[in-house]
Amino acid sequence: MKQIKVLAQFYVDLLVKLGIVRFSLLLALALVALAVVVQVGVTLVLQGEVHDIDIVRSVFFGLLITPWAVYFLSVVVDQLEDSRQRLSKLVTKLEEMRSRDMQLNKQLQDNISQLNLEIEEREKAEEARQVAMQDLENEVYQRENAQLELAEQSALLKSFLDASPDLIYYRNEKGQFSGCNRAMEELTDRTEKQLVGLTPWDVYSEEVARKIVETDQQVFNQSVSLTYEQWLEYPDGRKAIFELRKVPFYSRDGRRLGLMGFGRDITERKQYQDAQEKASRDKTAFISTISHELRTPLNGIVGLSRMLLETRLNKEQRGYMRTIHVSAITLGNIFNDIIDMDKSDRRRLELLPKPLDFKEFVSEMENISGLMAEQKGLRFDLERLTDLPRCIEVDSTRLRQVLWNLVSNATKFTKEGGVVLSVSSEIHDQQAEITFEVEDSGIGIPESELDKIFAMYYQVKEGSDNLHAVGTGIGLAVSRQLVQMMGGDITVSSEVGEGSTFTVTICVPLVEKVEEEEVMPATPQVSLNIFMVEDIELNITVAKALLESLGHEVTIAMRGDEALEKFDPEAYDLVLLDIQLPDMSGFDIARTLREKYDYLPALVALTANVIKDKAEYLEKGMDDALSKPLSVKAITDVIQRLVLTCPLDEDEDMDDQLPEPENTALSEDMVNQLLDLEMLSSYVEIVGTKPVYDSIAMFEAKMPEYIEILDSNMTAKDKDGIKFEAHKIKGAAGSIGLKHIQQVAQKAQSPELPAWWENINDWVDEIKDGYQNDLNVLKGWLASQEKS
Repeated sequence: MKQIKVLAQFYVDLLVKLGIVRFSLLLALALVALAVVVQVGVTLVLQGEVHDIDIVRSVFFGLLITPWAVYFLSVVVDQLEDSRQRLSKLVTKLEEMRSRDMQLNKQLQDNISQLNLEIEEREKAEEARQVAMQDLENEVYQRENAQLELAEQSALLKSFLDASPDLIYYRNEKGQFSGCNRAMEELTDRTEKQLVGLTPWDVYSEEVARKIVETDQQVFNQSVSLTYEQWLEYPDGRKAIFELRKVPFYSRDGRRLGLMGFGRDITERKQYQDAQEKASRDKTAFISTISHELRTPLNGIVGLSRMLLETRLNKEQRGYMRTIHVSAITLGNIFNDIIDMDKSDRRRLELLPKPLDFKEFVSEMENISGLMAEQKGLRFDLERLTDLPRCIEVDSTRLRQVLWNLVSNATKFTKEGGVVLSVSSEIHDQQAEITFEVEDSGIGIPESELDKIFAMYYQVKEGSDNLHAVGTGIGLAVSRQLVQMMGGDITVSSEVGEGSTFTVTICVPLVEKVEEEEVMPATPQVSLNIFMVEDIELNITVAKALLESLGHEVTIAMRGDEALEKFDPEAYDLVLLDIQLPDMSGFDIARTLREKYDYLPALVALTANVIKDKAEYLEKGMDDALSKPLSVKAITDVIQRLVLTCPLDEDEDMDDQLPEPENTALSEDMVNQLLDLEMLSSYVEIVGTKPVYDSIAMFEAKMPEYIEILDSNMTAKDKDGIKFEAHKIKGAAGSIGLKHIQQVAQKAQSPELPAWWENINDWVDEIKDGYQNDLNVLKGWLASQEKS
């Protein structure tokens, strides 16, 4: 079938190619040829031979059918051509359609492929999304765990920071707080949230903030850590000194974020250091006390030797007595050096100017200096270069000490020759400028040493040809300090081998006359029987001589047990008790006597110490206290107050003679010294005692806080803080009539007073140690008012 189609197509193509004529001729030839061949073949088969007619007939037949065949074929060809063309068009259309179908199919395939790809991608994306979701869930879980761990660590770290007593804080480069611990919150009285964003200027005082900002800037500028000490104040006014350390901190990329600060409270360390310094001062004070105690018998030696020198003595006895006298004076000067060394170390040298008969003072210096020079076989001369004022106001003890020291040095460093003391004065508007010159013919002082001899503990170095006496090296230093306190100075000029001249210049006010100490009482004296307990014979001799000169009889006991055995309350009008005895103290004797007897004469303590506050003696059973050595005025005042103003009436009931329990050891003068009785009396008369007791309770509750803050200001040496707290204490004490505490607090709140820094420690101690006793006195007085 396929071959027929091929032949038909070949026939059509040939007809189209040759045209109808040529094709007809060709077809006629082909048909003739075919007819001949067929005729010949058939004839041969049938007849066995071929005749010409057969060939002619075949040609004729071929020619005959050729037109029809051509026509038929032409028609067929035309129809076939039409059909072919239509078919070709259809085929073309089909091809186009097929092409479009193929395109559509390809596009569809492409779309399907794309869709498959998209599906695959979506499936992969879905899978990736599922994985991502899983990863995200894992990350969220891990982050939640990390956040929980971080929160726990932050809470733990915050707990650690808050538990630390040290200050911990953070500030950014703008100087603003970024965080802090609880200790910092307590210091600033602000929570961490309130503190964040604030600067030191918003939190501290201007003075404190200035230093903090300066040190912050140093840390930022130099990018180094910094450690320093600074006083900071708590909201309640308490001050503490902190050792502050500041370090810069950075981010991971090295960018500086700000600084971290740490502060450790070293107030206790500071107080410990101050305590050590105080212990050192107390040690020196102990040496001073020993020196004072030694001066007590030494003063007796000086006084008695002087008395003996005024009696009839042969030449040998007088020489010995002068040696004793000068040696005692020299030893006294050494004790003075020790005492003044103690006071100089504590910067507690004080002047107590009093009216002085200056001419008598100069005569006394002439006598003493003459004895000193005579002891070494030297000549002494006193030259009064001008008229001298009769009376001046000066601390005679200090001035005498300075001149003694200079004259002592002059005699000490002079082998032969003499010492000259010259005195002159110039008067200007009730002020006397007095000049003393102490000139010797001694070994002299090298010029290179002149600027150094007034330094503490400095001694001129010994030369090979010079022999120097050994000293403490403090006499000239203390002497210059004393003279400068008098408004003057000490200068020196010297030449080696020729001698030295020390010039003392002071400026002092003139006074009309010297108030002489009352030697004998102005009022008639009653002869009393006095029982004295004293273990030092020299003190016994001096005191007994004084009391007997006043017309009293004195019985002596030298030990506590002896005193308790001898004592009879009916036989004596006054008892003098030394505090320090070999076997017991005077307080022990007083306590035993008060327990043993219902009635006692006045018990008065004797002490070599300086009495600043008699309250301690009164609390321990004494009626009064006196310093040794006894003076006429002091003993006369005690007798007048405690004996003569309270005569005994044997007919009176003994119970009426006993003082009230609250005021057993208090005299009216003592109460008046401690309390503002005028204010208290008028106040109690108006409102009664209950409001006063309420005020006392409030005062007792607030005082520990006041004292704590005052102590912190003392440690900080904050003058304004001390002044402020002392002012509060003064007001509080004044409101309840504690006059003594009020007066001491008034001094403490007055920095303008002379030597305020030198005295403030004693004033604060007096407030701390004395206010409770004064309160007890006040309560006792109130109780007596209620009974009356």
